Amino acid sequence: MGDHIYNELADRYAASSASGPPNALYDRPTILWLLGPVQGRRVLELGCAAGHLTCELVRAGAEVVALDKSERMVEHARQLLDGRARIEVADLSQTLPMVESESMDLVSASLVLHYLPDWQGVISEVHRVLKPGGALVMSVHHPITGWFRSNRSDYHRIELIEERWNVDGIETTAQMWRRPVSAVFSPLLHQGLVIDAVHEPEPRFDKPAVPDDRMRAALNTSPVFLYVRATRPL
Repeated sequence: MGDHIYNELADRYAASSASGPPNALYDRPTILWLLGPVQGRRVLELGCAAGHLTCELVRAGAEVVALDKSERMVEHARQLLDGRARIEVADLSQTLPMVESESMDLVSASLVLHYLPDWQGVISEVHRVLKPGGALVMSVHHPITGWFRSNRSDYHRIELIEERWNVDGIETTAQMWRRPVSAVFSPLLHQGLVIDAVHEPEPRFDKPAVPDDRMRAALNTSPVFLYVRATRPL
């Protein structure tokens, strides 16, 4: 599910995601806005990739535990953070024994959950590690976009789809799991989390910010990513 991008193309992805508009100007600012003030708070970051969001969280005063499945991505993140965050290799489809129960104020899952076909396990772990009153903030590829990437034979099923990506000049194919809207929210509700924000950004980038005309049009007018904030009740 895109493993080659975060392994064989890890160096290129790390460079591309540092300043590429979808990550740097669209996703990371929205995740940070939904997380709210993080000064003095413990944040678990699921799918940290090369550590660019991790860096911003640390700069804002958070104590961060960051996890990623790719050893290459973890190497990049550790180099970037230089000891300012705890960064470990972890498979989000498994339990997370390195994180204590009720130890986190916030959990961030930025553009990672769509690589998992089944969310029940990871959302159960999120519920376990969050303190009562703590929140998960997540972003995924938008269900509408996923539907148009599919063969549109059955909206209601969860299915593997493909996207063409340009990773720092290399054209490649990424795979991820498309799901209907109900399958985005059902695992959260099943764990007793309370949905308190759903966001579809309308950034309205101008040409200097995003010089690529097609990318700017897509970011400004298309359903690119879907953002959800869900809280563990007190």
